[in-house]
Amino acid sequence: MLPPRDLLAPIDTFPRRHTGDNAAETAAMLKLLGARSLDALVDSAVPPAIRRGPLDLPAALGESAALAELRGIAAQNQVFRSAIGLGYYDTVTPAVIQRTILENPGWYTAYTPYQAEISQGRLEALLNFQTMVIDLTGLEIANASMLDEGTAAAEAMMMCHRLKEGDASAHRQFFVSSACHPQTIDIVRTRAKPLGIEVLVGDHRTYQPDARCFGVLVQYPDTTGSVHDFEAFFAAAHAAGAFTIVATDLLALTLLRPPGEFGADVAVGSAQRFGVPLGFGGPHAGFLATRDTYKRQMPGRLVGVSKDAQGDPALRLALGTREQHIRRDKATSNICTAQVLLAVMASMYAIYHGPAGLHRIARRTKLLTDLLAKGLIAAGAKVNAEPVFDTLTIGNVAAQRVHAAAAAKRFNLRRIDDYTVGVSLDETTTLDDVRTLLTFFNESADLGTPLALMSESDTVFAAPHARTSAFLTASVFNRHHTEHELLRYIKRLEAKDLSLCHSMISLGSCTMKLNAASEMAPISWPEFNRLHPFAPAEQTRGYQRLFRDLETWLAEITGFAAVSLQPNAGSQGEYAGLLAIRGFHESRGEGHRNICLIPTSAHGTNPASAAMGGFKVIPVACDTNGNIDVADLKAKAETHAQNLAALMVTYPSTHGVFEPGIKDICAAVHQHGGQVYMDGANMNAQVGLTSPGHIGADVCHLNLHKTFCIPHGGGGPGVGPIGVAPHLVPFLPGHVLSENRKSGTSRANGAVSAAPHGSASILMISWMYIRMMGPDGLTQATKVAILNANYVAKRLESFFPVLYRGNAGLIAHECIVDLRAWKKHGLEVDDAAKRLMDYGYHAPTMSFPVPGTFMIEPTESESKVELDRFCDALISIHGEMQAVVNGESDKVNNPLKHAPHTAKAVCADDWPHPYTRELAVFPSAFARTAKFWPSVGRVDNVYGDRNLVCSCVGMEAYA
Repeated sequence: MLPPRDLLAPIDTFPRRHTGDNAAETAAMLKLLGARSLDALVDSAVPPAIRRGPLDLPAALGESAALAELRGIAAQNQVFRSAIGLGYYDTVTPAVIQRTILENPGWYTAYTPYQAEISQGRLEALLNFQTMVIDLTGLEIANASMLDEGTAAAEAMMMCHRLKEGDASAHRQFFVSSACHPQTIDIVRTRAKPLGIEVLVGDHRTYQPDARCFGVLVQYPDTTGSVHDFEAFFAAAHAAGAFTIVATDLLALTLLRPPGEFGADVAVGSAQRFGVPLGFGGPHAGFLATRDTYKRQMPGRLVGVSKDAQGDPALRLALGTREQHIRRDKATSNICTAQVLLAVMASMYAIYHGPAGLHRIARRTKLLTDLLAKGLIAAGAKVNAEPVFDTLTIGNVAAQRVHAAAAAKRFNLRRIDDYTVGVSLDETTTLDDVRTLLTFFNESADLGTPLALMSESDTVFAAPHARTSAFLTASVFNRHHTEHELLRYIKRLEAKDLSLCHSMISLGSCTMKLNAASEMAPISWPEFNRLHPFAPAEQTRGYQRLFRDLETWLAEITGFAAVSLQPNAGSQGEYAGLLAIRGFHESRGEGHRNICLIPTSAHGTNPASAAMGGFKVIPVACDTNGNIDVADLKAKAETHAQNLAALMVTYPSTHGVFEPGIKDICAAVHQHGGQVYMDGANMNAQVGLTSPGHIGADVCHLNLHKTFCIPHGGGGPGVGPIGVAPHLVPFLPGHVLSENRKSGTSRANGAVSAAPHGSASILMISWMYIRMMGPDGLTQATKVAILNANYVAKRLESFFPVLYRGNAGLIAHECIVDLRAWKKHGLEVDDAAKRLMDYGYHAPTMSFPVPGTFMIEPTESESKVELDRFCDALISIHGEMQAVVNGESDKVNNPLKHAPHTAKAVCADDWPHPYTRELAVFPSAFARTAKFWPSVGRVDNVYGDRNLVCSCVGMEAYA
């Protein structure tokens, strides 16, 4: 019974909600491990040389108190009507999409669809997204989303450069129209510099492409709002051997001639205005579409149609050989994540409105823009001479007075110069808004009778700009226009996906921990999600406070001097960190340092990021215990001392152990003039116990979508901020449009993300996590993560050997269990992975970093009950494997080889298996009481890659 004093403590304390084990369960696990206490276990597992003192963070708040504090911070933001444009627009998120996708853990807690059989819902939604982009751009293939428009443009540039690889010396120039969005130009320049690409910015109407140019990039409509005909320019570019890229707007393309019809090789952009809130810049789903010929060089993920074991259509990620985990430094990109949750929202927005609905929204927007233009001209202002869709650049005005008048009515307009103002309209704009906007330029201006000013030509474009081709003709875009129909479609897809709503997801290095409801609630607050990323600083004080808090807290946790929140994915954080190292060397006159040492066990993003940063990758061997081979590292550091730039290292190691020699490793690199980059994928095993800065690293990226509770969203969004030592602070990412802000200004490096603070609107998730956990709760979470991992390893070690161990035979927060011995009996790790689905579980990380293994990470959020259920499932699968070895089960016709088993298969009249239907689908008590049914049988990946179909039109034809 609690004493009276304890009864007065807050009821809603959070650490006990976040960590899965109570005192009795913890004691039982410690007993199995032979440890006298949790602290004793951690002291044995973590080398004493790297331990740090307690965290200096604010004390924990209860859930309601933390939400109240964040409400006060949010209230410091001022939500003005935005007419700034620059690629970001206000939009109406249909309530059915907000409630059943954005705010639904069935969608936001699922993992990347690597296990296709239990990811069919997300895969179908992403296939719809690809189809939407293909149709609207007029190109032949599109990926399953990018991080944002600016990075999509930079990826397109790099893709075109790769396509010219054979004669790259003759093609080093890339032309960018000066009428592209400034943040896009900034990112393109950032990406080009380390690769030795010369970026030429100018007017496409006067630029003449020649043999030095490998690609051109234009904006359509451009950043001023004007619509140009690029057909002749693209013909000239093609004649010179250059590729053509268009940054475009999906809503405008419902009225405008698609880029694929006037010679574009690639189209990029953002799907933000398709129902995804502004969110101060993100997260949003970018896109990239291209011609089928270039599909193997296309960056990002690609969903394709294949068939399952029963011959029925089934989806999966296609052409995986392009990705970094296979190609490493030769990969098409370092991006291993996308913006899945946001791409799903955008696709559902298109489905909800359908082609006719989108066309109406676009015509309405254009009509209001043309009405505003007529009113401005009548008032004496100068507007675009070219056709426009939603944006006007207005000259011959007193800009300061106009902005003051707009601010008085709580409107933001684009600031251009003293005599020029930009105005962008969107689907939320009304006729009354147009009247109000007009008064900012002339108080006495009046539209008069709007109907008298309207004509059909104001709602469409004339040739050659007019769209004449159909779009979104697939049935999925034409039958879910009522809320009932869309709701049911969304729920049908959700039911096909296994998420944390169903069971633990034990993916090593991916940290699928609790995404608490109190952490998630603020993402829907309008004070956060309706701000434009380039709103004036005085309107964003709440965000500025949020950023200061997070930067300060993360700097304390990592032991660094400063943190940048701009990178909007772990891959972007890696890249930004390497650019900081590169900038540091260049500032010292040592720009020749280009060697990056990377252990062979590293994540594939590491060598891919290094290659993007212009570094040459030199692999470092690992020893038989899975640790970095220190002798090999020192030898290579000495050999390359004159050119050594960096070491990329993950800690604890990718093999799941705290390497005791990590400080010596860092010192050896520093001795030869290099910098130490730490991959923060496993930071959740460090928090409160040690830190990258304490260990000796110079820079580290964090995966806020791992350690700090931002959910994976089915494969995105993510946030990948970087922390740096004092000497690297000047080389954090900058941003061309953030010079009026208090943070992120005056940097030596350019932008890595389109918005100054990346995916700002989900940072409050991590803010809430840290604020509710406090220093003690965060440290306890790390300790429990180590306990849970060691408990799982202990329970499984008699069945599947644990490959690597550290101090005292213990592991860190994850373990690698070995299934390679079963291969000689015809059983693969993939068979065990698929069979886990029948037990109701997602497989652990498979065949990484060691082929034929599982990397298991239970996280601190799972209870002993759930850990035991998962272990029992794997032990039962071991028994099924042993039955094959013993001859008790057929070598080919057994539950493992035919897993997963679908309801369709088990209910069929024909059951061609010697084992029972019950064993197939109800192999455990948990499976019987909480059955998750895979919607398709085992997917044939090879067939899908040989018969590539990447749109839902193709899937409907297949079906």
